[in-house]
Amino acid sequence: GQHTDQINSNRPGETMSAFAVGKSVIQIETGVYGIKQNHSLLNYDANGFGIDATLRWGLFMEKLELIADIQYQNEKYTTLFNSSKRADFKQTVLGAKYLIYDPFKNYEKKVNIYSWKANRAFNWRQLVPAVSVFAGVNFTMADNPYSFSVESSISPKIILITQNHLGDGRWVFVTNIIADYISTDFPSYGYVLTLTRGFNDKWSGFVENQGFKSDFYSDAIVRGGAAYLLNKDMQIDASISTSFKDTPSALYGGIGFSWRYDATYKEVRI
Repeated sequence: GQHTDQINSNRPGETMSAFAVGKSVIQIETGVYGIKQNHSLLNYDANGFGIDATLRWGLFMEKLELIADIQYQNEKYTTLFNSSKRADFKQTVLGAKYLIYDPFKNYEKKVNIYSWKANRAFNWRQLVPAVSVFAGVNFTMADNPYSFSVESSISPKIILITQNHLGDGRWVFVTNIIADYISTDFPSYGYVLTLTRGFNDKWSGFVENQGFKSDFYSDAIVRGGAAYLLNKDMQIDASISTSFKDTPSALYGGIGFSWRYDATYKEVRI
């Protein structure tokens, strides 16, 4: 099964993990962030805050997860001659994730009682990733200030997800390859790479690189942060992000909370 003893949240990074939360499990991951932007060519500043929320629901089977991902942003937009406020849903995505391949299924690491060296040797199997695919749709309302079009639209979003557990699980490396707004005039293609390290039973930290490119907007972002486990079903987190370029430059800082409801979960035995 995909269910774990402790909550496994995608926060505070932006990657989507390969594994589902487990059949009948509901998980909420939400947070608030502040943003500061400056465009060196267009001479504008944008400062504000945002709220993001992801609802994950394991449905029908262990490998399947339904996902609702929503982001709302409110900011003050200032140019040389004008100042205005804009606020709307920056992202509204509904979709599903399915685990295609699990390298840990039907596998048990064997202990060699005759060789300490053999037990300490590098396990090449950890280089084989778990593989999942996400398919969903973007919903964009009319006159959205964060959209490239003034008209309403519904467009596909597809993500190829891989996940490796390195160093007997102490390190987790997740890759997302993303095709977004595919059917529109401005499709976006990108990637997110996240490396997470568990320091002990409570603390973990991560570093992340995200890049995306389209005719509407392109950027490269580096991100880092930490998470703390309050109990087996609750986690808090904090992160900071910055862009590599100055058209615009962007600085984000945020805190978040994740909660899991698994009272109706029934253990899957193989």
